[in-house]
Amino acid sequence: MGAWRVLEQRGQGSYGAVYRVEKGGHPEEGPFALKLALHLNDPRFEREGELLSRLQHAGIPRLVERGTWEVQGGGGFPFLVMEWVEGVPLYEWAAQQPLTSRQALKFLAQVASALAATHEAEGVHRDVKGDNILVRTRDAGAVLMDFGSAYYRRARVLTHQFPPPGTPEYQSPESQRFQWEARHQPSARYEAQPADDLYALGVTAYRLVTGRYPPALDMRVTEQGFEFFQPPWIPPETLVSVSPELAEIIQQLLSDEPSGRGTTQEVAEVLEHLARTAGPQADHLITPLPAQSNPVQPLRPQPSRAEAPWLAMTALVYLWLGAWWMNEGHVPAPGKVQQSQTHEQRDGGTVGLGEEVLSSPAPVRLLEPGVGGMLLDIPKKPLPGQRLPPCVKYTVELNGACWVPVRDAVPPCSASMYEWKKACYLPHVDPGRPSTSDAP
Repeated sequence: MGAWRVLEQRGQGSYGAVYRVEKGGHPEEGPFALKLALHLNDPRFEREGELLSRLQHAGIPRLVERGTWEVQGGGGFPFLVMEWVEGVPLYEWAAQQPLTSRQALKFLAQVASALAATHEAEGVHRDVKGDNILVRTRDAGAVLMDFGSAYYRRARVLTHQFPPPGTPEYQSPESQRFQWEARHQPSARYEAQPADDLYALGVTAYRLVTGRYPPALDMRVTEQGFEFFQPPWIPPETLVSVSPELAEIIQQLLSDEPSGRGTTQEVAEVLEHLARTAGPQADHLITPLPAQSNPVQPLRPQPSRAEAPWLAMTALVYLWLGAWWMNEGHVPAPGKVQQSQTHEQRDGGTVGLGEEVLSSPAPVRLLEPGVGGMLLDIPKKPLPGQRLPPCVKYTVELNGACWVPVRDAVPPCSASMYEWKKACYLPHVDPGRPSTSDAP
């Protein structure tokens, strides 16, 4: 491709593939990363390249060249060439070796500094997470990767409908509330701010040290419709032996109010200061504390082939039942939510520079009225929209309706499930029912 010789493909995402390349005739200059669009004339690459061209920071890959691979018939595939960053994703790095609070503070300070440079250039990354942060092999420095979802002021708008770019588990409370409140406004668009990146950095920090996500914002079904439900805050220091300085900054970054997180430059400076001055506990290894009422839960493994149909059906249940309630007009405008956060789920993951995640909003968990930690027994009658017998494969008939048994789940069931004879179930919603959308 022009002056670049492809050495190997290193990953592929939704909109681009990443190749390890070298400059033709100048292999001594070292390898570079070439990100090639998968779609003709993809405007995302123009936007990503423009923002990267404004950034000069040690924690951000340097843009070397941008252009288009022309093809016969007109048009072409845009590409970007950046410096090659040899390293390991942050979460993977932390899983391979011991981590101290001081090391975590240093990583977070370096990412915050890269974000400060991005925000100074009027950009917003919009997909900050551990999978988009590489720990550089040569010096263990943190590098913020994958600006495919990024946006800068006055850039061309490419996403005209929900969900906004990014990864649901890292979306800020204000983003989640906007998506909910504007769900019936097709032209509504959430304008990401630096505070959104700071919140995502807080989620990244919480998961880095605890191995789990902060308490998740849920929805519950009441007699009036849907309403937000915020579970209690679980301080990271109650789960792992994290230093008080790190615990405090994590809580600040996860503030419900954007102003409570501070400015990006302030956060970067505070983190750098804490990395230097934190007390002796910051040099102790971060380890799980003795089992408590909220023990540390490991990240969920990838489902096996045998489990995949069950998980897919569970997802359909959520989607169809949630859509039915919203389309039927049973959803009132929610009131103010206290410190909304994200679901504890495993990241879909990205492949370095090659991935741009445009995911669905944070999944909705359905809770029955007046229920706390566990749900009621299987109802006597079918739920609205629930499939009736004959039931299909992977489902069972209970009380005249079809239900999905949740494999390996045992009572007390989670808040999204029903209980029957010491097992947990989800309602199977019939995807064949006619549309209940409002008339135009």
